[in-house]
Order: sequence, then structure tokens, then C-alpha cells
Amino acid sequence: MQISRCNFPEGILYDLDNFVWLKNDENDRSIVTLGITPILISLAGKFTKIKLKQIGTNIEKNKSVASIESVRYFGMVRCPLEGKIIEINDALSYNPKIVNDFPYDDGWFVKIKIDNSDSRNVNSDKKADNLKFIDQCHDEIKLLIEKLHVRCFSAFPDYEMFEIGVECAATLTKLGELIGKIDMGNIVHVVSDDLSADLEMIRWSEETGQNLLEIRKEGNLYHFIVKKTK
Repeated sequence: MQISRCNFPEGILYDLDNFVWLKNDENDRSIVTLGITPILISLAGKFTKIKLKQIGTNIEKNKSVASIESVRYFGMVRCPLEGKIIEINDALSYNPKIVNDFPYDDGWFVKIKIDNSDSRNVNSDKKADNLKFIDQCHDEIKLLIEKLHVRCFSAFPDYEMFEIGVECAATLTKLGELIGKIDMGNIVHVVSDDLSADLEMIRWSEETGQNLLEIRKEGNLYHFIVKKTK
């Protein structure tokens, strides 16, 4: 389900206090997979370091299972249930941006064997107050996104350029220089208030062959998502 352009799949539980999701194991209902939602991902930005607790660690309710770090953010990922970590996603240690790109798939954090009492909170018809399916918390999530100024794009940016009060020609020159330095497939988020920015960006994309994935206008600001393709 899309809420304000952010993805919140059905069939999993959301904890809005900790900005995490939980998904039951298909073969063992006492095991849950935990990851983080687009709200926390947007607030944090591109992750540079993720440190997971070790397998076998006992987790108390609302205690951390991992620490996450970006250029502008450091914080803990907390589990709303009690249990023991039985599996961790080692890939996040050497490629933390997996979480930015695939939060519900390859970007999961840990698998937890939950205590019997909390197992009832996940598996019974009467869920714990802080755990809700998307159809039960749609409006709350929408309000959170608006309150926290969360933005979700078609691809998560590796780099950001905020070019306010700058002529589009100068912005495109700077963008071209950045594109020349970054890796193939990297994503750049460009923000501009130039009135002709949309037309100029389309022209630039056609001339350079770089992929313009998204154009969005919010108020007097344009947001562009550009992917280096050559």
C-alpha cells in the first residue's frame, strides 16, 4: 500500500513508536523478522553503518537490536517484543544501503524467537496496542509522514543537492560534475526553486543520457531524482 508515496505492505505488523515492522515466519509463528519503515529511513538518510546485536542475545521489550548511523543521524532500532535473536542479516554490516533500497526484502535486520506472552500479541486476533496492520494504522502513518516531513522517492538518493536561489544552468553544471565522480547506478536528489528547472532538467537528461527517474513539485520547489546510467 502506498501512503504519501511511501510503501507499507499489507500482511505485516507496524510499530509506530519505534518505526519498525514485524513479519511472522511462515513455518513457525513464534519467530518474527524485524526491519525498519520508510519513515525512519527518510529521517536518517543514506546509512553508512549498521551494527547488529549478536545471535543469542536476549531482547527486552523496546530495547535495541541494532544501531544505525548516517551522516545526519545516529540511533537505535528497537524491538516492541521480548525474545531472543536467532538470526541476523550480516549483509547489512558491509552494505548498509540495502536497507534504504529494499527495507522489506533484503534489508531486514534480525529474526527473533519471541516469548510466549508476546507471541499471543502477534498471533492472536487481539493485537498489542502498539502493533497494527496497515489498514488499522493508515491514518496514523499519514499524519506521521506529514508531521515529520517524510519524503519517499522512486529510488533512494546516494547524494543530495539543495540548490535554492541558484540559477538552473549553474545547478546543472554542478550536477554534471557530481555525476562524473560518482559510481554507475548512484542516485542524486536535486532540489531547485528555479522556475524553469523542470524543462531544463528534462533537456539535460536527454542531452547527457542520464536517467531522470522522477520530477516532483512541492510548493515552489522542484525535486528531481537522477540516476547515473553512463
